[in-house]
Amino acid sequence: MDDPAATGRTARKPDRILLALVGVVAVLVVVALAVVFTRGEPAPLDEASPAGVIQQYSRAVIRDDVPAAETFLTEGARSRCSGSYSGGQRPARVVLISTTERTDSATVRVSIVHAAQGNGPFGPSEYETEDVFLLLKVNGRWMIDQPPYPLMACTQIPVKR
Repeated sequence: MDDPAATGRTARKPDRILLALVGVVAVLVVVALAVVFTRGEPAPLDEASPAGVIQQYSRAVIRDDVPAAETFLTEGARSRCSGSYSGGQRPARVVLISTTERTDSATVRVSIVHAAQGNGPFGPSEYETEDVFLLLKVNGRWMIDQPPYPLMACTQIPVKR
């Protein structure tokens, strides 16, 4: 008839399988968390390239280091500057989309990610816009001649005439 020892063995097999599956899921969760928390900042781009200049400038703007950001602007950009963007908090991050490099000028298209105020039902929300940096080569160095308005940072405010 029914062997109680055999019934006990078959009942334990699904328990072992379930425990193994739970163990695998737990390991995957730990690995995913380790990857998320250890990824840090993006790798620095070549500082002599248009994209590298935009990366450094954007980092300075996001950190609200206006003197450092100004070092990447041409004299023309500084003279046209109307101060720092005052439309709210700084963007959360800037993502490189594309770079078009010519002999003495370059265009760098970026996505500017803004963190929205407050938390929604699913956590903090973000929105993004695309914009363009225009760069000129000045004395062999790439300089920003026209930054996007949300990433404008300078201390010189022109006098109204």
